[in-house]
Amino acid sequence: MNKDIEKALNLRKNNQWKESNQLLLELCKVKPFDSFLNYQVAWSFDILGEEDKAILFYEKAIELGLDEEYLEDAYLGMGSTYRTLGNYNKSKVVFEKAIHQFPQNNALKVFYSMTLFNLGRHDISMEILLQVLSATSNDTDIQSFKKAILFYSDKLDKVW
Repeated sequence: MNKDIEKALNLRKNNQWKESNQLLLELCKVKPFDSFLNYQVAWSFDILGEEDKAILFYEKAIELGLDEEYLEDAYLGMGSTYRTLGNYNKSKVVFEKAIHQFPQNNALKVFYSMTLFNLGRHDISMEILLQVLSATSNDTDIQSFKKAILFYSDKLDKVW
């Protein structure tokens, strides 16, 4: 990794977000077609709460062929950013593509459920959350009722 990129990432680690963002932007001007740099710029704008600026860099990073090592997090960042900007349908498309490509990533599923909630799909949103909870929780009480939680996860509106 380039020393300047390392410096920018260390600045971010040390909560010097603006300085990190400025350095990453300068580096990205020199190498505008570097997918990793575009991803890092997007991330830095997200940290600064400037989601509207982040989205273009997420899109470009993915479009340029971001390495799979970073792609999962880039999809999560882009989908979440679309959601926070109120672009729920775009968020949904991003998460569906990401979950198809990375089905083991439960964080993608949880963020997807937030988007579905925003789209008024509370039933599917809750179903996903209950399934992830059942699959990932180490809580003994949750595990004791895992079968029931999974059974009811897609039947929340049903009355017996």
